[in-house]
Amino acid sequence: QVRLVESGGGLVQAGGSLRLSCAASGITFSIGAMGWYRQAPGKQRELVATITRGSSTNYADSVKGRFTISRDNAKNTVYLQMNSLKPEDTAVYYCNAKTGPGFVSNDYWGQGTQVTVPS
Repeated sequence: QVRLVESGGGLVQAGGSLRLSCAASGITFSIGAMGWYRQAPGKQRELVATITRGSSTNYADSVKGRFTISRDNAKNTVYLQMNSLKPEDTAVYYCNAKTGPGFVSNDYWGQGTQVTVPS
């Protein structure tokens, strides 16, 4: 099992920045890709960004150029640096980890952290 704990959410004015962190514990050697998803009220959960163990990244078009995902494999932690925040970025942000090749396929989720950007 893998446990994910997010931190760093909060309220920030439009144009501001926040940095989210997600620390993994448990069977961390089984983790492959990690990522961030978000869910706004009344909307489906959507992908924000993902990063492989080798640090290849993928971003949603809506956050390209503003958000940066990174990871520290030694600390089993993934980060999301969010700049130039907009009201439409308001959502609960969830950390995700997927098991890598050679392990039983599993999807792990954190409890979520609220990000609020008032309009």
